[in-house]
Amino acid sequence: MRALIVEDEAMARENLTRMIHENFEDIEVCGNCSSTRGTIDWLERNKCDVIFMDVELSDGNCFEIFRKAKVDAHVIMTTAYDSYALKAFEVNSIDYLLKPVDVSALKRAVERCRQADERTDVAKVLAALNPAMASKRQYKERFLVRMNDRIVPINVGDVAFFFSENKSSYLMTFDKGKYILNPSLDELEADLDPDRFFRISRSFIVSKRCVQSVTKILGGRLRISSEPTTELEMEVSRSRVDDFLAWLEK
Repeated sequence: MRALIVEDEAMARENLTRMIHENFEDIEVCGNCSSTRGTIDWLERNKCDVIFMDVELSDGNCFEIFRKAKVDAHVIMTTAYDSYALKAFEVNSIDYLLKPVDVSALKRAVERCRQADERTDVAKVLAALNPAMASKRQYKERFLVRMNDRIVPINVGDVAFFFSENKSSYLMTFDKGKYILNPSLDELEADLDPDRFFRISRSFIVSKRCVQSVTKILGGRLRISSEPTTELEMEVSRSRVDDFLAWLEK
């Protein structure tokens, strides 16, 4: 099988490529695209058997791909969407993977593709995406950070956590890059997808992916062990403990 990965988050794209290489000897990742325009161009010149496709891409959502390109392949949607959108995929019998992708779920989706007699019905994908996109508020997908005289975009999927220190706001990426930001944490919180990020205290907003373990400490609070690590104490305020645990369990 020849696979195309359509994903605008570099870390998610690399992780999925690695998982495919490690678990499927007969699947060749023959292409990577990060935008709708790039995917449409790729499909005009190439063919594949399966497409792992993110819903939100760098220049919009994947609606345009299905509208403008001939998609003659099995399609496995990869998404961080909420339960409403996932139900839309299930009702229309569309394979999907919830990010971050789990190996067992990946194997199930690939096996369903192998057993399917026909390629993915594009009409069903569009029918599922219509209610999904309508119900999903558009949250911030990238931040522009300044590095000396350069401005660098950071995809929100590459952010492990946001924090405040000495009256300044920062973001920390999973590859341990630390960047200063202009908005306060209060302003940032309103722009972040609450399924992916949680305000644990006045000083921290954490991504679900960075939480490695949680320890109970005095005062009814929780201490988070994160990856990447931080020298600051990453603690969940007592008033937010129950909401945090419920969020972490989703």
